[in-house]
Amino acid sequence: MKGVVLAGGLGTRLNPLTKITNKHLLPIYQKPMIFYPIEMLVQAGIKEVLIVTGGNNAGDFLRLIGNGKQFGLRHLEYTYQEGEGGIADALSLAEDFVDGHKFTVVLGDNLLEKGIRHGVEAFQNQPEGARIFLKEVDHPWEYGIATVEGKRITQIIEKPKDPASNLAVIGVYMYPADVFDFIKGLEPSARGELEITDVNNRYIAQGTMQYDLVDGWWMDAGENAEALLMANLTVARMEGVAI
Repeated sequence: MKGVVLAGGLGTRLNPLTKITNKHLLPIYQKPMIFYPIEMLVQAGIKEVLIVTGGNNAGDFLRLIGNGKQFGLRHLEYTYQEGEGGIADALSLAEDFVDGHKFTVVLGDNLLEKGIRHGVEAFQNQPEGARIFLKEVDHPWEYGIATVEGKRITQIIEKPKDPASNLAVIGVYMYPADVFDFIKGLEPSARGELEITDVNNRYIAQGTMQYDLVDGWWMDAGENAEALLMANLTVARMEGVAI
């Protein structure tokens, strides 16, 4: 299986920290943020990775990460997203890299305490369709929220005013290669982006979307300054720092 890390965007919600760098290069305790999703993929057994970046600091990723051997990667590629067309638009750039294989996508600012290995292993044995991770959250109106009936997801609604559950779709997605056909058929949303929620709902409509619940904590470290601070404090405490 292959892996894709999405690390584009301008990170405007973290200005002025992101005025001269990509938000995924900001530190989380003793390492740049981008290191965590790469390590998460490697820990799940994925050794071929594509990094999708953008903005004015794309070259910094190459200077920082190089060929990825420090992570134990067998192969590392980079590609560039022009503008901010959304997650699905960024994902579309991975079609040639994926080359017909199943793959796992991680947003470059997502951190999980216990990783994603169990979900990746389940997806490898899944006969068809896609797989996502869900996590209970305190403010479900701020996320894409899944409605679940037993082991089946019935729908995902982006930032619902009246959430049917508190199960948020986090930034880890697992797809077969036919996802690119779905993306090609998408229309931009009201905010002018190709929405990953629309992609996921296509698999739900087919009845082929599976899910796992996140074990341990999950953080979107690039959401805002408060989330970035919390991620730093949480990881530092995990490393034994007294705070």
